[in-house]
Amino acid sequence: MFNNKEVTLVDCPRDAIQGIKNQISTEKKTAYINQLIQSQLFDCIDFGSFVSPKAVPQLSDTKAVLDGLEKNDKVKLLAIIANKRGAEIGTEMKKIDYLGYPFSISETFQKNNTNSSISQAYDAVLDILELMDKQGKQELVIYISMAFGNPYGDPWSMDLVSEWVSKLHHAGVKNFSIADTTSEAYPESIKELFTKLSNEFPDIPFSAHFHSSVESALLKVDAAYSAGCRRFEGAILGYGGCPFAKDELVGNIPSELLVERFNKGNFEKVSELMQGFQKMISQ
Repeated sequence: MFNNKEVTLVDCPRDAIQGIKNQISTEKKTAYINQLIQSQLFDCIDFGSFVSPKAVPQLSDTKAVLDGLEKNDKVKLLAIIANKRGAEIGTEMKKIDYLGYPFSISETFQKNNTNSSISQAYDAVLDILELMDKQGKQELVIYISMAFGNPYGDPWSMDLVSEWVSKLHHAGVKNFSIADTTSEAYPESIKELFTKLSNEFPDIPFSAHFHSSVESALLKVDAAYSAGCRRFEGAILGYGGCPFAKDELVGNIPSELLVERFNKGNFEKVSELMQGFQKMISQ
């Protein structure tokens, strides 16, 4: 059913640990992310973010972690930003390949997540694109947050997703991750939306970033794959969730399931990463 050579995988330790309240040492984070890089099971690592330390204390040492990472040519590094200031910091870091910006089509979540309206977020994207174009070293990834609905009662439709992808793509964005931030999606809606997007934007390599229970994780992955998606994001042991979305965090797709589903590595390597993650978060 699957062609593992055409599938790329992203692991997101940043998403996995951002909601953990007990501060994890810089040394532990660095050691674990280096373990991820060395495993070569993933094409890209979403390792940290340049956001307010007050907003996400767990990621306040992202620069120090980056300094200790043993980068290679096979694994890309991605960091999240929330405004132009974050982009200014991120574009100075030569090890980073991608900067990711969370763009929500839910007004409530955009304010919760980046302290801005959707309109202000769009203006920020234009500023970030201009800055990155001058630097010419990295690519911007836009996360379309709340792409399958939201828990706030804000307007949502698949056409709204498509409209914002079109507007952002026209502005110069080439990379999009379709994010189900609060686990609103079902396999049927995932297949429908990814089919719609792949038909309307055949030149965009969309990525899938789902928050999900373990029980339905692979059903969602299979639905996206059947609709043409070939890039999937997860986190070891399914940890994670956005602390600005709602009180009860919904975890990521477990990366070990993605590795097994697409035959990307052996059990021994995956087992070592699971043990490494548990060691990192242990006190």
